[in-house]
Amino acid sequence: MEKTIEELLREPCRIIDIFPERVPAERASQFFAAEKYFLDEPRLAGIKQKHISLVLKLGCYIDLSIDEGETVNPPPEVLAEAMRTRHVCILADGALIVSEKDDTHLSVFGAGERLLELIGKLAAGEGLFVWKA
Repeated sequence: MEKTIEELLREPCRIIDIFPERVPAERASQFFAAEKYFLDEPRLAGIKQKHISLVLKLGCYIDLSIDEGETVNPPPEVLAEAMRTRHVCILADGALIVSEKDDTHLSVFGAGERLLELIGKLAAGEGLFVWKA
């Protein structure tokens, strides 16, 4: 039986991000200034497009579902619109990818090694990084 979203949220998490690793606490003020910069449009739209491209490419290798599994392998336009406009939980190969419309990162919970390897390759192709939360 597949794990529920609540169960997956308790699994180990990886971050798909514009930064290659967690920013040290002593650099918080610089981080928040940079984050504010990246959250302004059109920069955020560019980052979100990278997220969308990564997930669409991932869907060429594995089944994806949104809306708690109700929509399986949504058309690219549906998935892109959802990721641009709302909180989306994407179920992928037994893992959960969480996308927020106004975040510069994606969170991945419960991914196995095969999926993490594929996500890492796709992230690199989009100029993004994957690191352990």
